[in-house]
Amino acid sequence: MSSAGPHSSDCAIWASLPVPAFLVDECNMIADVNSSAEGFINASRKSLIGKNVWQKITIDSSIEEAFEKARAQGTPLFVNDVDVGARERSPLQCAVQIAPLQGHEGYMLLMLSPRELAGRLTQNHSAKSAAQSAIGMAEMLAHEIKNPLAGITGAAQLVSMNLSPEDLELTDLIVSESRRIVKLLEQVEQFGNLSEPDFRPVNLHDVLDRARRSALLGFGAHMKIVEKYDPSLPLAWGDPDQLLQVVLNLLKNASEAAGTKGGTITVRTFYEHSFRLRRSDGQGKLLPLQIEITDDGPGLPDNIRDDIFEPFVSGKENGTGLGLALVSKIIADHNGWISVRSEPGQTTVRLSLSRVPREPN
Repeated sequence: MSSAGPHSSDCAIWASLPVPAFLVDECNMIADVNSSAEGFINASRKSLIGKNVWQKITIDSSIEEAFEKARAQGTPLFVNDVDVGARERSPLQCAVQIAPLQGHEGYMLLMLSPRELAGRLTQNHSAKSAAQSAIGMAEMLAHEIKNPLAGITGAAQLVSMNLSPEDLELTDLIVSESRRIVKLLEQVEQFGNLSEPDFRPVNLHDVLDRARRSALLGFGAHMKIVEKYDPSLPLAWGDPDQLLQVVLNLLKNASEAAGTKGGTITVRTFYEHSFRLRRSDGQGKLLPLQIEITDDGPGLPDNIRDDIFEPFVSGKENGTGLGLALVSKIIADHNGWISVRSEPGQTTVRLSLSRVPREPN
């Protein structure tokens, strides 16, 4: 750490902190950062030292006021549920901890604890459980429902041959609704048909380009897709076909959210070397490869925002609510992480994936 910071014997502790931490001097300039903070801001320690902390992280102005109050009173402060962003990345909801640095007047410690990570770990697990429940339900009900529906559809079509035009509306409704139910069951069965990922090195930009071209030729023809790629992004470890299915689904959702008027989808990739997901068994998995898909549509309804990856939850009229559940299952099978942040005019889905594992020595 810098000469103004704690004794050098504490450097190992400082570097090992699992959350982004900033040492801020009396003028609100960054005196030091740990490796997690470098990853959070996506900038090196050398480039951050000496810069104004509030110019490097975006945070609610009330927190800046609380920060100054904690400095003046010499007391620590803990604030929950604060949106904190950096550079071009979407804000993350964090718990913010502020404390004076003992023995160094005016110096403050600022630590950020992103809350989404723990929640998404549980959500990834629940996605697998929910998907398995959907599989079981589909297998149990497929024969019991599909066969009678086929009979109902056939009977309605036969009856319609001798009906007046007014009564035909009723039989047409029976046929269309029966087909919709069959289609719903078939979509649920996709969970069971999806095999385990065939892991191999994957160039994520190749996957994104394939998805972009497909979208612009079909469902996304009315959209503008902007690419912001990190050209130095290393290869991911995953199944290219399943990852293509994920990206296509997300692009389709973004396109449909825009409606017929169209809009802009921004696809961004970047590397976050300190992004680590800690699992319930205590093991940590590094997920440094980041994909963000952002649209400028109306945003997700408040009542489903927290459950959007669960089966049968949908913000679309007549939607099945299975597309994002399938996306979540695929990412969970890749031992990755998925999150969504949404407000009117900006919805961002973020995928975090692992890179190709190193060969053992």
